[in-house]
Amino acid sequence: MNIDTMFELQKVLDIHIKEKHNLEMENLIERKILALLVEIGELANETRCFKFWSIKPPSSKEKILEEFVDGVHFILSIGLDLSYNAGFELTINDEELSLVDQFLSIYQRIADFQLNHTKETYKVLLSEYFNLGRLLGFTKEEIMFAYISKNEINHERQEQGY
Repeated sequence: MNIDTMFELQKVLDIHIKEKHNLEMENLIERKILALLVEIGELANETRCFKFWSIKPPSSKEKILEEFVDGVHFILSIGLDLSYNAGFELTINDEELSLVDQFLSIYQRIADFQLNHTKETYKVLLSEYFNLGRLLGFTKEEIMFAYISKNEINHERQEQGY
């Protein structure tokens, strides 16, 4: 997984969206933070990790990965808006938190970032999100491939009036 490549692909998509929707002069950070929160909720829903009252199994690995990379798109986009897209060394730890604890940690990191848009709070959020991917069982290669695939779909959607 090459985070710099992902930032570059996201930059092209973001420019396309901003031009198509006449948003070049808009500050979209808060909307992107809310979109990220929604995407993380959708991801948690697909894992069903919190649904102690249900015996229904989680969605397929492919569906969960698709939801995961939706969140990657918004996190990268936020980093681009703040020029936090260079010099990243992701801190992926081997700590074995439960999925519930990791989701809650990410929500906390988003709240921290929302209050304080520093590069450090962003880096922690980005690292924690990729830690979630590891806990979900995704390899770096799977994440990269899925991100590229979804990025292409997002471009197609923009061309089709999504």
